[in-house]
Amino acid sequence: MIFNTSSIRLLWRLFRPHTLTASFIPVLIGTTLAWKATRHLHWMLFGAMLVASILIQAATNMFNEYFDHMSGLDTTESVGIAGVITQDGVRPKAILHTAVATLALATLLGFYICAHSSWWLAPIGAISMLVGYLYAGGPFPISATSFGELFAGGFMGSGIVLLSCFIQQRSIHMHEVLLSIPCAVLIGAILTSNNIRDLDSDRRNGRHTLAIRLGHKWAVRFLSSSLLFANIWIILLSLFQVESPWALLALGSLWPAILAVQEFRGEQTPAQMLQGMRRVAETNTIFGILLVIGLLAGAY
Repeated sequence: MIFNTSSIRLLWRLFRPHTLTASFIPVLIGTTLAWKATRHLHWMLFGAMLVASILIQAATNMFNEYFDHMSGLDTTESVGIAGVITQDGVRPKAILHTAVATLALATLLGFYICAHSSWWLAPIGAISMLVGYLYAGGPFPISATSFGELFAGGFMGSGIVLLSCFIQQRSIHMHEVLLSIPCAVLIGAILTSNNIRDLDSDRRNGRHTLAIRLGHKWAVRFLSSSLLFANIWIILLSLFQVESPWALLALGSLWPAILAVQEFRGEQTPAQMLQGMRRVAETNTIFGILLVIGLLAGAY
């Protein structure tokens, strides 16, 4: 792929920027938790972790673009995809090679992170990248199963929060594990919203996502329950004095969460539900930023 203005735009679309909240918000939360515990921040490690997380998610999005096209799942009518293959005529192999190059850059950053924290993180990083590939590729893509939310929330939510903590303070505490849970749930909710939007096309292509197993009505209920759970969890952590009342600032994400769920109710087309998916991603961003502000305020 030759880098000019046009190719940079295509690359940006391949990153699917509205989904990147799932990679940078956990890093912000985890790093803030570590700073709160130690009052020290290794800025270069923070930057490396932030960029590496975004690159791994971007590579996963590219693998998804490539394999969905090769399997016939993505067409010119598909909604919510980057569309650089079906609409712009970019060769599928170019997307695959770009994904591999993106992972290579993330790997270099991973070496830096390990060298300045612990080499025990190397196998964890390798597994994370493998899961990113297997999410869309391989004989049994995770994205086609009912376990997509579990893997996405576990690796990108709790996993990134705790890794971001560890590289800063060389330890993990139960307090940080508890605060990683709503992050995992919200990232799982982003995937649920995506699968609700794609429910009909996924079913036609023989996929078995959680949204398909639940059906549209119950999948929307599951989505709304997930968004509500994240906020209830923060309330409980505050009530039981695990976290200061300042963490309740995160409840400011309830309004966009309500708007997001409303976008999925009733008979909607995939194009109409695209806005709902974006609102769920916005909910995660708002929740994460407000939680970070609350954690910082509660530290004084």
